[in-house]
Amino acid sequence: MELQPPHRKIIHVDMDAFYASVEQLDNPELQGKPVAVGGNEIRGVVSAASYEARKFGVKSAMSGVLAKQKCPHLIFVKPRFGRYKEISKKIRAIFYDYTDLVEPLSLDEAYLDVTDNKKGNPSASLIAQEIRQRIWDEIGLRASAGISINKFLAKVASDINKPNGQKTIKPDEVIEFLEKLSIHKFYGIGKVTAAKMYNLGIFTGLDLKQKTLDELTTLFGKSGLHYYNIVRGIQNSKVKPDRARKSIAAERTFSDNISSEIYMLERLDSIANELEQRMLTSKTKGKTLTLKIKYSDFTQQTRSKTVTDYIYLKKDFMPLIKELLYQDSLRESVRLLGISFSNLDTEKKEPVWVQLSFDF
Repeated sequence: MELQPPHRKIIHVDMDAFYASVEQLDNPELQGKPVAVGGNEIRGVVSAASYEARKFGVKSAMSGVLAKQKCPHLIFVKPRFGRYKEISKKIRAIFYDYTDLVEPLSLDEAYLDVTDNKKGNPSASLIAQEIRQRIWDEIGLRASAGISINKFLAKVASDINKPNGQKTIKPDEVIEFLEKLSIHKFYGIGKVTAAKMYNLGIFTGLDLKQKTLDELTTLFGKSGLHYYNIVRGIQNSKVKPDRARKSIAAERTFSDNISSEIYMLERLDSIANELEQRMLTSKTKGKTLTLKIKYSDFTQQTRSKTVTDYIYLKKDFMPLIKELLYQDSLRESVRLLGISFSNLDTEKKEPVWVQLSFDF
C-alpha cells in the first residue's frame, strides 16, 4: 500500500488577497474596486492585489507601472504591516480554539493539525468550514482552506476553490488526485523545474510516477526523493507549532532609485536601526551578516560576512555593512537595500515576521 496509515487530518488555511482585503475592510470605499497594496503608477512593486485587480492580470511582485497599464483604474494603497499583523493575531487566536498544533507560514496562512482537536470533532472538513465562517463573522475577511492527510496535499487543495472555498482530499482519493494533477500545480515545483519536467515528458503526477527513484535523483538531486514520495501521497513532515527562526532582517524599497553610495549609507543606517531593534526585541544575536541589494533592473545581489563572536548592536555590525557595501562596485542604481542576521545564537521556537518597508 502506497499510503502509510495512520492518516493525519491537516488543514491549510489561506486568507484571500489578505493585504488588499484588509484595506477594503478598513475603507469601505475600496470594496469592489481593483486595489494594489504597495508601489504606485510611477515606480515601486505591487505587494498584493485584490481579486478585482487580478482579473486584469495584476499580480504581486509586478511593477506599479505595468500594473497600471493592465488596469488603468487601479487604486494604489500604502501598506500597513502593523495592521496586517494585528489582524493576523486575531485569526490565529481562532485557530488556537481548535488545536495547539498551528504552524504559521506567514501572516496570512497556516497549517493546522486537527487529528486530535479541542472540539472533539472528527471531521476536519467541518472544522475548516467553521473556522472560515468564524473569520468572516468575527473579523470580516474571507479565507480558503485545503484539507487532507498531509501538509503538501492540504496546501495544494487550498488553492483549488479560491477564493472563499475549500477542498477536501480524502485518503482514498489521494492517489487518483495526484496522478491527474498538473505538474505546475504541485506545491514547491516552480517555473524552472516545471519547464525541465516538461522537457522530460512529465506533465502530470502520473507521468512523474513513472520515473524511478534513481532516475529522479539523477535528474533532480536531493529533491528527487521528495518528488518520488509526494506523488505517492507520502509526506511525513509534521505540523510544527514551534518553528525555529533562521534569520532576522529589515529591508526597504525606495521611491527613487539611489546611485550614490553616500545616500545608500544613509538609508542603510536607518535600516540598521530597525534591525538592531528587532534583535533587541527578540533577544537574539547572530554571526552572519548579509547585505541585500536589488538594482533598478530588478536583479538582486547579496554579500555576506561571518564573524567569530555573536553580535547584535548597530555599533558592532554597521562597520561590517560599510565593508560589504564597498566590497565591490555597484553595477547601476539601486531600488532596494536590506540587512539580515543569520547563524543565530538561539533555538527559540517563535517565528520572526519580516515585513518589507516601502519608502514613499
